[in-house]
Amino acid sequence: MELLRTPARRRLLFALLYLSEGAPIGLLWWALPVWLREGGAPLSRITLLASLLALPWSAKMLWAPLVDVLRTPRFGLRGWLAAAQCGMLVTLAPLLWLDLAGNLPILVPLLVLHALAAATQDVAIDAMAIASTPPSERGRLNGWMQAGMLAGRAVFGGGALLAAAWIGIRGVVALLLVTVAAVLSLVLLARPRETGGAPQAGPPGAPAAPASAPPADREGAAPEGFARRLRAAFSRPSTWAGLAFALVGGAGFEAVGVVASPFLLDHGASRDQVGLFFALPVVGCLVAGSLAGGRLADGWGARRATALSGAVVAALVLALAGAAAAAAGTGGLVVLLSLLYLGIGLFTASSYALFMNLTDPRLGATQFSAFMGATNLCEAWAALAVGRLAAGQGYAGAFLALGLVSLASLPLLAAISVRSRPERLAR
Repeated sequence: MELLRTPARRRLLFALLYLSEGAPIGLLWWALPVWLREGGAPLSRITLLASLLALPWSAKMLWAPLVDVLRTPRFGLRGWLAAAQCGMLVTLAPLLWLDLAGNLPILVPLLVLHALAAATQDVAIDAMAIASTPPSERGRLNGWMQAGMLAGRAVFGGGALLAAAWIGIRGVVALLLVTVAAVLSLVLLARPRETGGAPQAGPPGAPAAPASAPPADREGAAPEGFARRLRAAFSRPSTWAGLAFALVGGAGFEAVGVVASPFLLDHGASRDQVGLFFALPVVGCLVAGSLAGGRLADGWGARRATALSGAVVAALVLALAGAAAAAAGTGGLVVLLSLLYLGIGLFTASSYALFMNLTDPRLGATQFSAFMGATNLCEAWAALAVGRLAAGQGYAGAFLALGLVSLASLPLLAAISVRSRPERLAR
């Protein structure tokens, strides 16, 4: 079955690939902080671990060129995907027997290696998405990709907290391993084609790929041609404006997301309430926001959709800071957080479509990884900053400072030259 031939099949394939990527993130970012906090780990150690886990995602551009260059007819993007997913499985398996709170010195390097494998998988998935999907479809594709990612995060984040009461932490880890292995089986058996009608045009000003270019899944670029295209891509002001925005635009919501579980616990919520919140309202809001944001980006233009959703998200982070300062009840905080996660879905789908439209498809792994690396570096520094600010200024002061950073980043979008209708990028 050629899973890249039609838009519906592409959305299904990439949603499942992102689900296998999001499931471990949910466990490590949402469930694990609660388990560590209950085990007596201080907030500073939890946020430090979150920051370290984000570093491989931030630095993935360093090895992303290998995915563009080192491909053969026998080892293409499917090969990269399968190798990365095997690495994810190997590094997650020890969680079946480790005592999490009592083995942080072992847990930290193990999970950093997992993040390295997961980031490599992400590079290959995104390269395949850019190579196989026309610009007019990328907003909705990103909506489905984010829906898969966030569903995986919710099921193995908030859902894991609930399920652990029945099957234990080791049972949850076993289910996670089965999920990743099932998607790996799909990658090995599906044999998708990457030449299903995808345009080979890059962003405005980029030279068109020759019609005889080899399928992106099977053959890498020649090093000299790759270097020439890379220099051209990074000589454009829009590339640098996009990188700057990716580095700071999501600071507010990244900060809130890192400490959302401890934040609710410290404001009177029980573990079951936190688990239920992340399993149901959060996943519903994120999925709905992602699908709506993808449609908005395709119909209204990715840059304008990003600006609107970014302003909404920053305003909600500032409102959350005010609610924390006023010692609002758990109910009010849950409502604000739910609205925030809806906005995060809108922002993620629209901004990722914007970054895809800025990317030359022949540099799909490298250039798009630069944008994604910047967003993950934003997550890393925001995680570190919120821990330190919260220790001195409380949650309210931390949210206020990082929400203002996000708001101040919006003018950077004016320097990004992307046509209002993404489909016009195809020549």
